[in-house]
Amino acid sequence: MKIAVIGTGYVGLVTGTCLAETGNIVTCVDINEQKVKMMQQGQVPIYEPGIETLFQRNIIEERLFFTKNLAEAIEDAEIIFLALPTPPGGDGAADLSYVLGASADIARLITSYKVIVTKSTVPVGTADKVRAIFERETDVKVAVASNPEFLREGVAVEDFMKPDRIVIGTMDEKARKLFTELYAPYVRQGNPIIFMDERSAELTKYAANSFLATKISFMNEVANLCEKLEADVDMVRLGIGADDRIGKRFLFPGIGYGGSCFPKDVQALEKAAESNEYDFKILKSVMQVNAAQKTVLVDKVKSVFGEDLTGKVFALWGLSFKPETDDIREAPALYIIDALVAAGAKVTAYDPEGMQNVKNLIGDKISYGEDQYEVLNGADALLIVTEWSVFRNPDFNRIEKALKNKTIFDGRNLYSLTKMAERGFYYNSIGRQLVKNSHIQEAV
Repeated sequence: MKIAVIGTGYVGLVTGTCLAETGNIVTCVDINEQKVKMMQQGQVPIYEPGIETLFQRNIIEERLFFTKNLAEAIEDAEIIFLALPTPPGGDGAADLSYVLGASADIARLITSYKVIVTKSTVPVGTADKVRAIFERETDVKVAVASNPEFLREGVAVEDFMKPDRIVIGTMDEKARKLFTELYAPYVRQGNPIIFMDERSAELTKYAANSFLATKISFMNEVANLCEKLEADVDMVRLGIGADDRIGKRFLFPGIGYGGSCFPKDVQALEKAAESNEYDFKILKSVMQVNAAQKTVLVDKVKSVFGEDLTGKVFALWGLSFKPETDDIREAPALYIIDALVAAGAKVTAYDPEGMQNVKNLIGDKISYGEDQYEVLNGADALLIVTEWSVFRNPDFNRIEKALKNKTIFDGRNLYSLTKMAERGFYYNSIGRQLVKNSHIQEAV
């Protein structure tokens, strides 16, 4: 099948590459000429585990192409995926200008039946707006469909190749048959392709992400309560996660959710509710809890070192919003950095993949290390912000020698309380017992 994918961000590039992997001829379109040239030369512009092998193979096999020329890409395409940004506008609602603009451009170019698919996360009613554009701009018949993505950054290739479900919103029978053929290789183990109307498909994506964000914020609230009640959130998590009505995933407390999906999707769904005169109280609470949770480590730091952190130096392990990605959008690290610097502290940070993006965003506001141990030299404490695997089993002897104080604030609960106590660290994590070091007050 011949496919066009408009947009080569995380979603577009993974979608195009994975569709090519099952034998389709895919042409990806982007307006950034430098980015297109880079991809044509076999360079992957994002960090996503597993994509490079598929990317290189399908370019060599001449199944994956890149161009700036929209007309060239869509001429023979049977299905056109719109994988374009839908960033939050000033009022929190999703900005559809990229999606609707591309739809108008496509409508003026097509000469035969096409299936136009919104792959981006879009508000309910977007398919209707796209359809109206085609009805206005062309007499050519098209089917407009919604096919929301459920890709997790860091495991996006696996999620695409082995989806737990595929959701498709379309009332067009011809489009339904094309989708069934297109996605058959991905559901051989029996996971469902769920067909529904376009509006229900659009809402499904927002509802799914908002529910997961709610689970995260709920557990962060439970963790905060555990600290006050001297309970252990790890035990609580195991106890409730064993209930199959709840499930064990997304119950790990931490320092809030970030990234390109949850923050904007929760905000967009709450805004859609507000626009329709519905007060979505739960989502408002989710956003409030998450905003506060992003700087809970700073509150812990100040409880030890005081409100004025002038002259103090703090090492951060982790900058990306989650491991196995270089994405720093809405990353808790950015909020932590702002709060520490505002209190007078200096920050030195290391991340396996996210440092360049942070440098591009905030420059020399902080300093950066070549490895995780370099940033510890002379620091008053270590803050663990992202749960990269490389941070899970560090050399604690090196940590102890490099830090001024044996002090760790862990936003991801990576280490055993018992082991940290045995090693003599002051160890402050999320929703668990504080491991005290009798020398910490003297040191600060």
